[in-house]
Amino acid sequence: MPVKIRLQRHGKKGKPFFWIVAADARSKRDGKYLDKIGTYNPNTNPATINLDVDGAVKWLENGAQPTDTARAILGYKGVLLKRHLKGGVKKGAFTEEQMEEKFNAWMEEKEAKIAAKASGLSKDEEKKAAEALAAEKAVNEARIAANAPEPEAVEEPATEEAPAAEADASKEEE
Repeated sequence: MPVKIRLQRHGKKGKPFFWIVAADARSKRDGKYLDKIGTYNPNTNPATINLDVDGAVKWLENGAQPTDTARAILGYKGVLLKRHLKGGVKKGAFTEEQMEEKFNAWMEEKEAKIAAKASGLSKDEEKKAAEALAAEKAVNEARIAANAPEPEAVEEPATEEAPAAEADASKEEE
């Protein structure tokens, strides 16, 4: 019975949610499975992946073949690295403790990259929100200025003496 590690689709239309399962290659995509290894939610940014690393390594060592997408997810979460390191332990290249040390160092580095991406995305969202608020304030101020009543110009009552004084001043200049 050939075993595949693949994704099983759940969720509603337009909002996929996947289970990562070990299933018989002959079963339907969303049908019977042997073991649920984890979940994958592509709707979040960055995508949320919960995975039983040791369970996935066990299935890979027993001959399960991952699909292309499942292989990418397993590589992203370090399952393929852990399997590779376990092979090194079997050959005697290093000890079990050294393997765990290398794997944990890799996981910490990977988690730091993911956290940096998440914080960068939140900073971008805050920046966009601040820019949108500033643009909205400018539009509101322009709208208020356009709808404000114009102050009426107060004109002084014209007197007959003012034109006469202007005429005397122009005669003196000549």
